Amino acid sequence: MVGAGPYGLSVAAHLRAAGVPYRIFGEVMGSWRHAMATGMFLKSTPAATDLSAPEAGGRLADFRLLHGEPELTELTPIPCDVFVRYGLWFQKRYVGDVEPARVAAVDRAPAGDGFAVRLDGGREFTAAAVVLATGLSGLAHIPEELRRLDPGAPGPRTLVSHSSHHTDLSRYGGRRVAVVGGGQSALESAALLHEAGAEVRVLVRERRVLWGTEPEPVRPWTQRIARPASPLGTGWALAAVCKAPGGVRRLPPAARLLLFRRALGPSGGWWLRDRVEGVVPVHTACRVTGAEAVRDTARLRVTGPGARCDTLEADHVLAATGYRLDLDALPFLRPAVRDAVACVPGSKAPELSSAFESSVPGLYFTGSLAAPMFGPMMRFVAGTEYAATRIARHAALRVAAR
Repeated sequence: MVGAGPYGLSVAAHLRAAGVPYRIFGEVMGSWRHAMATGMFLKSTPAATDLSAPEAGGRLADFRLLHGEPELTELTPIPCDVFVRYGLWFQKRYVGDVEPARVAAVDRAPAGDGFAVRLDGGREFTAAAVVLATGLSGLAHIPEELRRLDPGAPGPRTLVSHSSHHTDLSRYGGRRVAVVGGGQSALESAALLHEAGAEVRVLVRERRVLWGTEPEPVRPWTQRIARPASPLGTGWALAAVCKAPGGVRRLPPAARLLLFRRALGPSGGWWLRDRVEGVVPVHTACRVTGAEAVRDTARLRVTGPGARCDTLEADHVLAATGYRLDLDALPFLRPAVRDAVACVPGSKAPELSSAFESSVPGLYFTGSLAAPMFGPMMRFVAGTEYAATRIARHAALRVAAR
């Protein structure tokens, strides 16, 4: 198992319950600890943030109750540090030991059956199956025009960084920061930067910023029928893709990719709106068409009907520009394995069976890399139960057959 975030922990918990021997590698909840700035909250509601346990008692609500903490409701944004503590508790209760070693290579086993796995320190072993639950690690996307500000290694200490590079945005207090993007990551980062004393401007490509609506814990039956609830929001379309990810998989590839790209576009959480709207300058309908470094300053060329000026100068540019699903961004997959993985037509994401198995027998993908096959629920913690139960069941049969 490569990855110890929500999906990796959930699969491991089901394998353990089934008595299947496994090893899981990575830092427990690593991305949630190191790719989220201090002070951030989850966009999901409590009901959509449960990891998948093989028995009752593993929900976020159970964790809170056990520790004497008040129950979280739909109207309570979840602090990221609370979710991290929940993940650590889940690991100790349902998973057991997680090895912090980094997986350096996954190759075909010399005998042709299974895989040869090499760790960062040089240790090697073979495995009948490998589950990749690496989340969004390594998939951060910075547009080419912004990458020109630092062609080497963008990061917090350079002129440009990705929103996932940060754990502490207070370092930019008193500095000019341009935030590029219009989704939750961009808007929440902008709020945190402003609250840390930075001079912030947000550049949004869309004509307006979309905000979520405040949940209604009690809705009339007419509203419940017209717009049924789902882990991703209300409405028949979201309810359908959450209820039947397997049905999404049976759609034509072009339809699946359209759903993946269009469903749940960039938006901000309802609870964040008061910290941004009328507080932080947000320029909509504008696009960054170029960037250059002028000494220690980033100079951006901005075009579009919403642009207030032709150029904008900043001490730092924060790219909250999302992620690209690309197998080539997984360097530990050796060419003999990676080249044999069939991809969804029109993308670089793996094509998967109903059990999340790729075209390479015994190689499974879950989480965001499975979203172009199973729909948008795989981009969120809400998809852990669907994925974990199917992967664990199929992998257990594979191991038993050896």
